[in-house]
Amino acid sequence: MPIYVYVPTAAPCPTCRDGIERLQRLSDPPLHACPDCGAALQRALTAPGVVSGQSQRLKESHIGKHGFTQYRRIGKGQYEKTVGKGPDTISGD
Repeated sequence: MPIYVYVPTAAPCPTCRDGIERLQRLSDPPLHACPDCGAALQRALTAPGVVSGQSQRLKESHIGKHGFTQYRRIGKGQYEKTVGKGPDTISGD
């Protein structure tokens, strides 16, 4: 569900002066008036919330810090530990 920002088009009150943020479904009707003072509101265009830069979550230091173990494939059915607790190697034999 997106967060919509509504800004007043007329004399605002302290509630709507800086805008009102509402978490609404796409199917929900838009707000037309401030719930406190009744001033007319208009939906404002805002930047989308884009998540990027998640590569740090896969770094060995991040994985080990949170108690996980990571293995790297070294051959057919052979894995060696790169970080965390557990056996140093795992074999599929």
